[in-house]
Amino acid sequence: MTESLKSVSADASWHSAIPSARWHSAIPSARWQAAVGAGVVLLAAGMAWGASQIAGDAGYGGVGPSFLPWLCAAVLALCGVWLVWEALTGGYRKAGEPGGSAKADVGPFVWVSAGLLLNAGLIEHLGFIVSCTLCFALAVQGLRRAQGQLNTLSGKGLLKDVLVGAAIAAPVFWAFTQFLAINLPGLTETGWL
Repeated sequence: MTESLKSVSADASWHSAIPSARWHSAIPSARWQAAVGAGVVLLAAGMAWGASQIAGDAGYGGVGPSFLPWLCAAVLALCGVWLVWEALTGGYRKAGEPGGSAKADVGPFVWVSAGLLLNAGLIEHLGFIVSCTLCFALAVQGLRRAQGQLNTLSGKGLLKDVLVGAAIAAPVFWAFTQFLAINLPGLTETGWL
């Protein structure tokens, strides 16, 4: 009996040193890792094609309107090539074991998605401040529910979320409309709401 207990404890210590079987299939193979890198290279090529379509002469200091898109495309291509090289020479190094839940949590996803979709759909009708405040409040509900906080629709908590969302959205709106002269949809024609 003691022999079987020793073998079980030795087997358990060995088993804890390797990634769990639950996550083993979640770590992509080197082929898929290389495919991700190749996808990044293709995205960089698309950005470079888009940058080549930008017409314009060099402005101040020899920098024209296509400089930043070309720079982004070049850096993205470099990252993609590096990802492919990493994948082909042994896989992503020091990749941590995947975390999170084994099963998707649909409830928080719905809350955050509802906030984003309502913001996009209502921004023209309610204005930037109100729609972004609504987006913030719904997204916070989703994030709290993802952390296991289920009783978050209380009056005080919801009021606090709305006030924090408004405190973030209003200065952003004012900075864009009043200081940068960028038109964002407002609730009134004054430019302050």
